[in-house]
This record gives sequence, C-alpha cells and structure tokens, in this order.
Amino acid sequence: MAFAWLGSSIPRNSGWTEPAHGVEIMIETNGIHTAIVMPLVNAQKDWRADFPSSDLPTSDRPYTHLSVSWGEREVFLNTPTWADLSLPTAINAAVGGDGLLHVAHYVRPAPSDTARVLRIRPEEYARLVRRIEAQILPSDRRRVYAGYEDWDVFYDAPGTYHLGNTCNQWTSDALAAAGIETGLWTPFPGGVMKWVPAPAP
Repeated sequence: MAFAWLGSSIPRNSGWTEPAHGVEIMIETNGIHTAIVMPLVNAQKDWRADFPSSDLPTSDRPYTHLSVSWGEREVFLNTPTWADLSLPTAINAAVGGDGLLHVAHYVRPAPSDTARVLRIRPEEYARLVRRIEAQILPSDRRRVYAGYEDWDVFYDAPGTYHLGNTCNQWTSDALAAAGIETGLWTPFPGGVMKWVPAPAP
C-alpha cells in the first residue's frame, strides 16, 4: 500500500493544466475500479461504430456518453458483486489474466465525487481516442458478453492483467498517453482519482 501511494504520487506530464474550454470527459470509480466516460459523438470521434448500441439489450435509449474501462476477464465476467470474488479468481488475476473491455452507455451522466469532470484539449482527446482504439479488436475477432445491466457489455480485448497492469493502471496510462497529468503507478482507484479535481460542494 505504501509503494502504491508513493507510485501514484509521482506525476506524469507534470505541469499540465486544465484548459478553460475543451472536451469534457469524466473519470468515474465504484471504489475499486476506474473508467473513462466520453461523449458518444463529437468532432473528434463517433464511438457508435466501435461500440454499437445494438449490442445492448436496450438499444433504443437516447445515449449521449459511454464509459470505457479494461480489466481481467474472469473477474469481470464472474463477479457481478465483490462478494462473488473467489480466492482462485483473485489469484489468477494477480499473476496474469486475459484482458476484457467493459463498455457502459449513459444518458446525460451527472457529475459527482465518484464521476468527476475533466476538461481536456481537443488534441489531447484525439490522443486519448487513439489510445483506446488500440484496445479495440475488429468485430470479427471479438465476442460480446452480457454486462451487469441492460446498458453495458464486455468485449474481448488484448493485454494481460497482473499486479503491474491493473484496471486502474490502464486508466492512468490512457490519460498519460493523451498528455494529461496523472500518477506513475496507480494500482488502486484512489491513485487515479486524486489527480482529478472533485466537484465544488
């Protein structure tokens, strides 16, 4: 825990500042896992071809945003709640498990302390998009797996999950690749969220 705190406190892209105008994304957490929330469509990217709403049980809602994250396959698919996490599954994830993308579709998500708004420059968002696109397999090479609700799904994705490459590290690596200030090693969600300003009370 001490090493994680220290590692997450070492900045990447030190000196980055949030612009007055730009693309608004959100960094969200459920207390264990983090994800990046982005506009479904804007001038830089239309995500509907990569993550079509037709993959969802409820495809007819007026979705405006999507949340993308990456994690370990067995943990994602077999632990709908953390009470379902077994010791063998946890050990397997820690030493090396297959990657999976989790994509949730939202309608006008509201900011909160667990879903913090981050404004970034269009060119930074374009780099963030390219980073995430590199994790998307062609439709003929990936399976679609049912999510936890009727508005989220999982997709096969490249990468190996382990203690040095966790779901939260994936989030901070994506932000760093875009040029945004974040921590160096962020195995836990707090190491990601502390770099994103909390909303004003």
